[in-house]
Amino acid sequence: MDEKKIARINELYHKSKSEGLSPEELAEQKDLRQEYILSIRRNIRNQLDHVTVVNPDGTMADLGKMHGKKRGH
Repeated sequence: MDEKKIARINELYHKSKSEGLSPEELAEQKDLRQEYILSIRRNIRNQLDHVTVVNPDGTMADLGKMHGKKRGH
């Protein structure tokens, strides 16, 4: 998600607290928030797909290979 959309989310939040939002702005805020959450989830999933865990017995487990592929990533 780009910085303009994040700035717009913040702008709508502040406007909602100060004067309220129109129905169109409420719909825009909802859509932008959903897009933001999806973006965060994608970023976290990508990070976790590149994590390797060292087990107590010294073996290494690649989380991306173990779990990421099951979700279609």
